[in-house]
Amino acid sequence: MTTLSDMAVEVLTTADGRAKTALSRRHAATWFAARAAGEVIPLGNASPPLRPARPDKPALLDPRDVPRRRPGSPQGRIALLHAVAHIELNAVDLHWDIIARFSDVKMPAGFYDDWVKAADEESKHFNLISDCLEALGSHYGALPAHAGMWRAAEDTIDDFMGRLAVVPMVLEARGLDVTPGMIEIFEKAGETQAVDAMQVIYAEEVAHVAYGSKWFHFLCGRHDLDPKEVFHSLVRRYFHGPLKPPFNEEKRAEAGLPPDFYWPLADHPDANR
Repeated sequence: MTTLSDMAVEVLTTADGRAKTALSRRHAATWFAARAAGEVIPLGNASPPLRPARPDKPALLDPRDVPRRRPGSPQGRIALLHAVAHIELNAVDLHWDIIARFSDVKMPAGFYDDWVKAADEESKHFNLISDCLEALGSHYGALPAHAGMWRAAEDTIDDFMGRLAVVPMVLEARGLDVTPGMIEIFEKAGETQAVDAMQVIYAEEVAHVAYGSKWFHFLCGRHDLDPKEVFHSLVRRYFHGPLKPPFNEEKRAEAGLPPDFYWPLADHPDANR
């Protein structure tokens, strides 16, 4: 029988973005159909690749070498959408990877429900943004992209709590901070398809950050650890540089991230408040 870990590895080893996300959504539908029918798809134990399969394009560059474009121009808005598509594709892989990578740790079924749902939604997000790019005469792969997107996964390859701390609770929380500004850029340009897509992403990303916070706190409780102290220690170990305000404190709170988790890690005079 195909296990959930097998499904995860199949997604991770599929290179094309559209094919990867179609497979991701198909496996998510299979998982939730089984759950609704009271059936159990076993977690199993499969070996995920160190890095997920990727298409030949986009070319992956050091962040310093990725060209900066002003979002006020059509080309700049295409570049912004391309960057978002790249982030969403990496998120699909990150969510499937956490399922297979840490399958040796016994977790409740709700853990897998949450990350399969997150992977399904990230797959939808990638396709929404890819549709926007194609409507503007471009496509995912037309521009170079950030090579460092998978670094957090490699850094936390053997640290389950570190993965939860850095990926959903830092990187995805950053998305909550910057997405309102991106929506505003597309609103000003009258690009309603992009506005609609970004609003879907903004609404659904809160839950992904919340999943990270929930399961991080669950593991801290299991090991009788102080969540805030452990979070600060892990982010300092695995995240490269300080966190950057301004923070979307309202959405972060909605996702279960109080200010005393992230402000002490920020590069700001108020960081010690």
